[in-house]
Amino acid sequence: MGKNKLKKFAEIDKMPFVFQYPRERLLEEGFPHKGKWNDNVFGNKGRIIVELGCGKGEYTVALAKADSEGNYIGVDIKGARIWSGAREIEASGIRNAAFLRTEIENIDNFFSPSEIDEIWITFPDPQMQKTRKRLTSTRFISLYLNILKPGGIIHLKTDSPFLFEYTRRMITSNDFEIISATDDLYGSGLADPVSSIKTFYESQWLSRGKKIKLISFRPELRETFAEPETDDIPRDDYRAYPRHTISPSQPLP
Repeated sequence: MGKNKLKKFAEIDKMPFVFQYPRERLLEEGFPHKGKWNDNVFGNKGRIIVELGCGKGEYTVALAKADSEGNYIGVDIKGARIWSGAREIEASGIRNAAFLRTEIENIDNFFSPSEIDEIWITFPDPQMQKTRKRLTSTRFISLYLNILKPGGIIHLKTDSPFLFEYTRRMITSNDFEIISATDDLYGSGLADPVSSIKTFYESQWLSRGKKIKLISFRPELRETFAEPETDDIPRDDYRAYPRHTISPSQPLP
């Protein structure tokens, strides 16, 4: 591991609003603030909104700045990425934002049932070949329902046509309520100050001419969840190439 990453890990480890709990530490210690985020961490009774796969934390920080009455938690396993958002929180003196470093598979070890009001999933890997790793698969939806309040909302923001269509089918296959959906957020007129917040990766995809998609829905408990058919969903061909290209013949500007 590079010295720069080690330095960042050391810095965020001293920040009271950053919680580093990789699986090994979680198994050894448990999480002391489970069910007590409002009282122990934020000191208020505000709504709790979680961003999964928060990366550099731009969305988490921007949401917290825009909504002083809500409490925002960014979750990612990459500590060096979280460092950027954590530094912004520290510099701005934001009191209603925090970061949690852990695997998303372990998320229900950090929150009690009905402790979360909303979940944002921003620009995740679409995992076109691995359904079980897809953050909007029924495997993960059942996990989120362990911590979401009844009627809680999940928002997916993505550049991926495949993931957007897969998620739409997953929602309809399980008869969940769709609150809003668009395959062209900025061309539809549906963008608002919250959905218009741009992450590092979103800015990259927009610069490449990709349309941003957004779908918001309310999942519900089911005895069994139905996984949709995906064989006929076109794969994202531009994701089959290195991140610095759109296609073999079309390099980035």
